[in-house]
Amino acid sequence: MAASGRVQLLLLLMSVSFCLCTVQGLKAPSGNGNGLGNQPANPPVPVNIIIGAPGPVAPAAVAAMTQPRRATGWKLAEEQSCWDDLTRLCPKHTWSNNLAVLECLQDRKEVTRDLGGGDVFCSRLLWNYKLNLTMDPKFESVAMEICKSTITEDIHSQGEVIACLEKALVREAEQQDQAHPIREECKKSIMRVAELSSDDFHLDRFLYFSCRDDRERFCENTQAGEGKVYKCLFSHKFEEAMSEKCREALTTRQKLISQDYKVSYSLTKACKADLRKHRCNLDTNMPRAREARLSYLLLCLESAVHRGRTVSEDCQGEMLEYRRMLIEDFSLSPEIVLHCRGEIETHCSGLHRKGRTLHCLMRVGRGDKGSTVDGLCQSALQNLIQAADPGSDYRIDRALNEACESVIQTACKHIRNGDPMILSCLMEHLYTEKMVEDCEHRLLELQYFISRDWKLDPILYKKCQGDAARLCHTHGWNETSELMPPGAVFSCLYRHAYRTEEQGRRLSRDCKVEVQRILHQRALDVKLDPDLQKRCLTDLGKWCSEKTGTGQELECLQDHLEDLLSGCGEVVGNLTELQSEDIHIEALLIRACQPVIQSHCHDVSDNQVDSGDLMECLVQNKHQKEMNRKCTVGVTHFQLIQMKDFRFSYKFKMACKEDVLKLCPNIKKKVDVVICLSTTVRNDTLQDVKEQRVSLKCRKQLRVEELEMSEDIRLEPELYEECKSDIGRLCPSVAFGNAQMMECLKERKKQLSQQCHQRVFKLQEGEMVDPELDYQLMRVCKQMIKRFCTDADAKNLLQCLKQNKNSELMDPKCKQMITKRQITQNTDYRLNPILRKACKADIPKFCQPILTKASDDSELEGQVIGCLKLKYADQRLSPDCEDQIRVILQESALDYRLDPQLQIHCAEEISGLCAEEAVAQEQTGQVEECLKANLLKIKHDRCKKEVLNLLKESKADVFVDPVLHTACALDLKHQCAAVTPGRGRQMSCLLESLQDKRVRLQPECKKRLQDRMDMWSYAAKVAPAEGFSDLALQVMTSPSKNYILFIISLGVIVLFLVGLLCGRITKRVTRELKDR
Repeated sequence: MAASGRVQLLLLLMSVSFCLCTVQGLKAPSGNGNGLGNQPANPPVPVNIIIGAPGPVAPAAVAAMTQPRRATGWKLAEEQSCWDDLTRLCPKHTWSNNLAVLECLQDRKEVTRDLGGGDVFCSRLLWNYKLNLTMDPKFESVAMEICKSTITEDIHSQGEVIACLEKALVREAEQQDQAHPIREECKKSIMRVAELSSDDFHLDRFLYFSCRDDRERFCENTQAGEGKVYKCLFSHKFEEAMSEKCREALTTRQKLISQDYKVSYSLTKACKADLRKHRCNLDTNMPRAREARLSYLLLCLESAVHRGRTVSEDCQGEMLEYRRMLIEDFSLSPEIVLHCRGEIETHCSGLHRKGRTLHCLMRVGRGDKGSTVDGLCQSALQNLIQAADPGSDYRIDRALNEACESVIQTACKHIRNGDPMILSCLMEHLYTEKMVEDCEHRLLELQYFISRDWKLDPILYKKCQGDAARLCHTHGWNETSELMPPGAVFSCLYRHAYRTEEQGRRLSRDCKVEVQRILHQRALDVKLDPDLQKRCLTDLGKWCSEKTGTGQELECLQDHLEDLLSGCGEVVGNLTELQSEDIHIEALLIRACQPVIQSHCHDVSDNQVDSGDLMECLVQNKHQKEMNRKCTVGVTHFQLIQMKDFRFSYKFKMACKEDVLKLCPNIKKKVDVVICLSTTVRNDTLQDVKEQRVSLKCRKQLRVEELEMSEDIRLEPELYEECKSDIGRLCPSVAFGNAQMMECLKERKKQLSQQCHQRVFKLQEGEMVDPELDYQLMRVCKQMIKRFCTDADAKNLLQCLKQNKNSELMDPKCKQMITKRQITQNTDYRLNPILRKACKADIPKFCQPILTKASDDSELEGQVIGCLKLKYADQRLSPDCEDQIRVILQESALDYRLDPQLQIHCAEEISGLCAEEAVAQEQTGQVEECLKANLLKIKHDRCKKEVLNLLKESKADVFVDPVLHTACALDLKHQCAAVTPGRGRQMSCLLESLQDKRVRLQPECKKRLQDRMDMWSYAAKVAPAEGFSDLALQVMTSPSKNYILFIISLGVIVLFLVGLLCGRITKRVTRELKDR
C-alpha cells in the first residue's frame, strides 16, 4: 500500500537524519527569539532530506538548508528561500522569532495559494522545521522526569516524547498529576508544537503511528493537509473498529483543542475572521489564556449568532462539529473530569461512548438516581451545556438524537431537521403515546440544565432578550452573574408576562408567547422549575417522596400547601395562582380534557388570553359524556386546590379582590371568603339596604363559586372533615363529585354523627333558601326547570317544581327528586322557608313547648308541622299559615313519606298491614287509606293517634283526603260549586248533601262519605282529648251527655256549698279575735 510504503520510507529517512544531524534545544525568546525557553543556542539543523515533504526536492534547496549556521543561532528569516514571503507577509518585529515567523507564514493563504519561484522550497522548509520540533532535545529533561515509565529507551521513538508531554499537560489541567508540575514556558512550547502540527496529521508522529491502520480503514480517501484527516478520525472515534491506541491519541488531541482552539487547524482557519470581527481573541500573546479555550471561543461566537450577528457558514459548521465533540466525550472538558470524578466512578462508569456518561451525570444531577451531584460538578455540567448549546440544534447531542429519532420522524416531521423547535416539539409530546421511554429520559435530562439558563432556549432568547435586558437587568449571552440564581431571569419574565395594563411594565407580545410556551412545557416536571425545586427540596422529601409519577410532585405540594415551609409555600402558591389564570400551564390536564374542550369549550380555548374561562368551562361540563376519568380527576384536584386560597381562582380574585380587602380582611381560604361575602350579601338583602356592600361583579362571580362548591363535598373542607368518618362508614362505595356523596349523607341523615348531622342540616337549610345551590336538584331537573319554571325567581324554583310535580310532562327522575326534597322540608319547618315566613307568628303561639324541648342542633322530625296541622283542623291558624299547611296536608295525603311523624310511629303497621300499598311506585294516598281502614287493628297508641289526626285533618278540608276528593269530585262541582274552599266549608256541604234526601250523590262518593262518618264517629270515641275544647266537643257528642252534664253540675254545686261553709267559719274566727 502506498501509505505504508511512505511510512517505511519516512522511518528510514528519519534514521538517516538522526545519524547526520545534531539536534539541539532552541533558545528562549529573550535570547534567540524562538519562543521555546532557555535552552542551548544551537538550533536543530534542518535535515538534508525533507522528511514527508511532498514532491521532489532540488539539490540547491537541500544545500541551502545544510549550510553552517552562525553562532548566535539559526533564524528562519535568514533563509533565502523564504525571504520574499517573509518581507511581503510578516511584520519586521517578528523576524527574530522562528515560531512567530512560522506562524505568520503558515497562516497566510498566499503561502499555499501563490507559490512561485523559491516559495515551494520555503513551504517545504517550514514543513520540515515543524517536524523537527517534535524531536527537539529541549523537551528531553522534562520528558525524562515525567515520562520515565512511558517512553522507550529511544527517547525519540515515534514522537513519544511530545505525546507523553501532551498527556502530562492534559493530566495537569485535570489535576490528576501534581507530582511533576510542568513549567509555564514549557507548557506554552508544548501547545505551540501541537498548534504547528494541526494542519497535517503526519506532523503528530505519535498519533500518526497510532492511527495509521485506522486512517486506512476509515479515511483512506481523505487527503492530508488542512486538518482533514484529524476531522475524519474524530468523527469515527467511537466506532467499534477503531483501535484503542488511536482512540486514546485522538482523545489527547481533542483535549488539547479544548484548552487551545488553535490546535484545530480547520476551526482556526474557518473562524479566524469571525473571531477578529466579534473581538473574541483580544489577548493574542497568551495562547493558553481564557480567550484561547475552545469553550470561550464557542460561547463568544454563539453569542454573536444568538444576537443576530453574522458568522460565516464555514465557521458555524466547524463550531457544530466541536460542540458535538464536547457532548460526545465528557473527558474533553477538564472541569467535568476534575469535579465530577466521584459521580462518574459511582454512577456512570463504563458509559464513555456517544455522550452516555454526560447524560448519566445529567440524570444524577436531576436526582433521578437517588443522589445529587457536588455543586462544582453541577456548575461544570451547566458550563458545558452552555458551551455546547444543544438547544440550538438537537443533533449535537448524539444520545438524544438516537433515542428520539423515531419520535422526531412521527411527531415532528413537519419541522426542518436541526431546527431549535424540534426540542420544543419533543417537549409538547412528552408523556404522550408517541413518546418513547428512552427519548423521554434523555430529553428531561437535557431540559433540566436548559431550564436553569434561559439563554439556552434560542427561540426564547431571540424573542425576549430585549425584554430581559429592560425588565430583568440581564447580561450578554456569554456572560453570567453569580448574584443571579438559576432560573431567576425566566421567573422575572413570567412574572411580567401576566401583568395587566394597569400594572405596566409588560412583556412584548412575541416574548409573552414564548414565555407561555416554556411554562406549558416545564409544568410537566417539577425539576424543570429551578426555583421551585431549590426552595421545595426539603418538602418534596418530607411529603412527596413516594409521588414520583407524571405531574404528581406538584400536585402533592399543592395538597400539602398549608404544611410547606414558607419559601416553598410562596413559590407553589405563585405557580398555582398563575395556573388559575392560564390553565394551559397544566399541559397534562389540557391533554386529558381535549375531547370535552373540543365539544363544549372550543370557543374559550381559542382565546389568546385565558383569564380562567377555560377552567370555568371545564368545571361546568365536568359530567358531560365526553369527560374522561383523567380530566375529571384533574379538574376536581384543581378545584380542591382553589379552596386553599381565594387567589387561586383567577376570575373570583379579579372580581372580588377589592370586596375581600374591605369586607373580609385577613381571610385567606376561599371557602371562608365565600361564606363571608355570602353572609354580607344575605344580610344586606334581608335588611333591604339601598346599596349592597358587595359589588355587582363580585356578587355574580360569588354565585358561580357557590354553585361550583355544591358539586363536591370535598369543596366544603369543614363539612368534609366533620363527615369523613361517616362517609367511610355509610357511603364507602359512593363516588365523589356530582353531589352524589352529599346525597348519600342526606338519605342517611338519621345515622350520621352529631357533628356531621349539624353540618348537613345547615347545608340543607341553605339549599332550601336558595335551590340553585342544590346541585342534584338542578342537575336532575334541569330540563323540567326550562319547561315549567323559566319565569320563576331562582329562590322559588323548588316551589315551582312542586306545583308542577304531578304534570303529565314531568320527568319521572325529576319528580322523584322533588319528592325527596319535600320529605326533607317536612322534617323541619326551618327547611321550608316559605312556611317559616308564613307561620312565624303561629309557631311560637301554638308550638312553643316543642321548641322549648328541642335544642338548636337537633331536627324536629316534623313535630312543629304536626302541631300546625292540628291547629289547622281547629281552624285557629292565620290565613297565610293556613294556606301553607293546607298545601302540606294535600301533599302528605298523597304520599305518606311526606308525613315524618306518621312514618316514625307507624313504621311497623305500614310494613305489616299496608306493605303492598307502601311499595307502590306511584303514591296516591293508598297507605293512608289502608291505615284508616285498619284503624281497629293498630295496637300502638302513637300510631293510632297519628291516624286519628289524619281523620281529623280530612274532616277539616276535603282536599286533604285525596280518596274522598277523587270520589266526590263531580258532586263537589255540582252541589258545592258556590262554596268557597277552606275551613271545612266544602266538607260540610257534602255532609249536608248526604243528609238531604233530595240530593242524589254519586254512589262512590256516598259510600266514601259514609265510611268517613263511621271513622269520625269511632275516632270521637277513642281519641283522647288534647285540650278543653276537645273535651267539650267529646262530651257534647257523647250518648251519655245528660249523665255527664248532671255529674259535672252536681260537682259544681257541692264545691259552691263547701266554699260558703268555709267562708262563714273563717269570718267568725276573725271577729272573735277582734273582740279580744
